[in-house]
Amino acid sequence: MPKPSSGDERPPRPSSAEAAAGRPRDCGEEGPRAPASPPQDLSVSELQEISDEIYKLTLAHEIVLNGDFKLQMGNFSPFSLENRVKETLHKAFWDSLKEQISASPPNYTQAIQLLQEIKEALLSLLLPRHNRLQSRIEEALDMELIRQEAEHGVLDIHGLTTYILDTMAMLCAPVRDEEVQGLQSLTDPAQLFREIFRVLDLMKMDMLNFSIQSLRPHLRDHSIQYERKKFQELLDKLPNSLDHTTEWLREAAAEVSASLSEPQPHSAALQGAVGGSPALPSLTAVLNQGYMNLLCWEPGQKEYPETLLMDQARLQEVRAQVNQLATTAAVLLVTSSTCGSALFGSPGFVARLKLVTKVLLEGLSCTRCEEALQDIGDQVLQEVSRALSQLGYPPLTSDKCASLKGQIKSITDKSNTVRHVIELRIHLFLSRFISPDGWNSQKDFPKGLDAIQEELQEVGRRFRSVIHHNRQVFGPFYLGILKKVLFPEAEPESDAGTDSF
Repeated sequence: MPKPSSGDERPPRPSSAEAAAGRPRDCGEEGPRAPASPPQDLSVSELQEISDEIYKLTLAHEIVLNGDFKLQMGNFSPFSLENRVKETLHKAFWDSLKEQISASPPNYTQAIQLLQEIKEALLSLLLPRHNRLQSRIEEALDMELIRQEAEHGVLDIHGLTTYILDTMAMLCAPVRDEEVQGLQSLTDPAQLFREIFRVLDLMKMDMLNFSIQSLRPHLRDHSIQYERKKFQELLDKLPNSLDHTTEWLREAAAEVSASLSEPQPHSAALQGAVGGSPALPSLTAVLNQGYMNLLCWEPGQKEYPETLLMDQARLQEVRAQVNQLATTAAVLLVTSSTCGSALFGSPGFVARLKLVTKVLLEGLSCTRCEEALQDIGDQVLQEVSRALSQLGYPPLTSDKCASLKGQIKSITDKSNTVRHVIELRIHLFLSRFISPDGWNSQKDFPKGLDAIQEELQEVGRRFRSVIHHNRQVFGPFYLGILKKVLFPEAEPESDAGTDSF
């Protein structure tokens, strides 16, 4: 059974409990509809059906957003009960096949069933233009003729398997050539059949992944309406499904309102706000602030918004990359202020510092960055000493060395001014990057971040891709929630004071 993955894992399947965590809000006449009655107790079969629907929604979402998405064969853990049962049953089946073929006279009952399945598998791998090859397979694996030959004791298993292997060699992807060739050396018919099925499963997986890759542009065109429709269907079955999303937007609205009361030039919340109206935050500003808050979301701190569960892993990865880039930029800035611009202008120096910092921060949580910064400080000093020596400059004094190490080690402190300023600039850049207005990131790149410009723009593109898709799919849901949050006294059908996403 294939399992979807982006690498080696199945896309996360949200549980029924995660889907049934809140209450829907009125999303207006043109938006999603709210269920008219409270949810009833659900049976096990109904919960399973809902779980399957959530999985299908997650799978479609993953195919569209993850360009590296591939289906892979599902495997149980080697030490699991399921794997032991599977191995026991498979061994019994193939041992039985071996006994039947080795009997005198041979019994081909199971072998004929397997040939039928192999024929169907080969035909499933054909493209519409393969009419001639389809005819040849139908003729070579004529099941009625094979049964008659078996009854008369003249069935040529070796000849049939040779034809099958030749056909597999024609149809397989280049990556499978070696495995198909390796089957040629097998002489035990039972073992050969077993390996043919294993490689055919891989070939079918290759075909599925090729189809996904080919259809992705077309799927992308229809995914927004599909995901929105499926989510609405889930709301109809589980009316309590948007509490965490509502709380997320409510907090963002409070932050935007507070920032409008006391304007701050670097506040990401100001982006998209209605000019000159201190008491009336725009819906776009609130939603953008909500998206930006995801970059500060501590795992396990509170429940993730239901509308973003499918992207939680992606957004947490973006968050980790933003933290790593902020630390890298801070390390470069304090090193530059200590060593001067001449050293930073030497070929390859900045690239080496970035590499050292990245390697030592790779995979670490924010709480463990402080430990890594001690090692980063030591490595930075080594690079500085080497570069100064190569350029013919005197080495740093012991006081400067101690000062540089101390500044690097304190980068993770909450009161660290350098880190705080860098984070503000990064967040401002990203808040503009995800703006629906399409901000020119090349023209107005924040000062002081030139050393991480390429990496930050790549993170920005990934962030924007996720946010843009989420905004398109769930915009009508957000609109209904925010009307309730920001304009509780307004008429349900009124659009006064609101904007679109």
